[in-house]
Amino acid sequence: GVQTCALPISSRFALVGVAVAQQLTGEVRVAITGLGQGVFRWREAEAALQQRFSVDALDGLALDPALATDDVHADAVYRAHLGAVLLRRAVKSIVE
Repeated sequence: GVQTCALPISSRFALVGVAVAQQLTGEVRVAITGLGQGVFRWREAEAALQQRFSVDALDGLALDPALATDDVHADAVYRAHLGAVLLRRAVKSIVE
């Protein structure tokens, strides 16, 4: 058993998508997509969640908007913010 959760924003396509997986070993992986650079791992979030797998472990953690791009659907600041929000929701759904 691996616990996983993936949450895209609801629309015809994922504006931003987040996937989080916690393995039985405690190892955590966090993947983000929709920022404009393909899929990447959010290693700071992984480290925080490996220390304590809870929503509170993510307090103060933010995605750098420089990792995202602007387009007609959303600007970089919004995309980065949305990635952090979706990660918190994904962790909450696993913990509960």
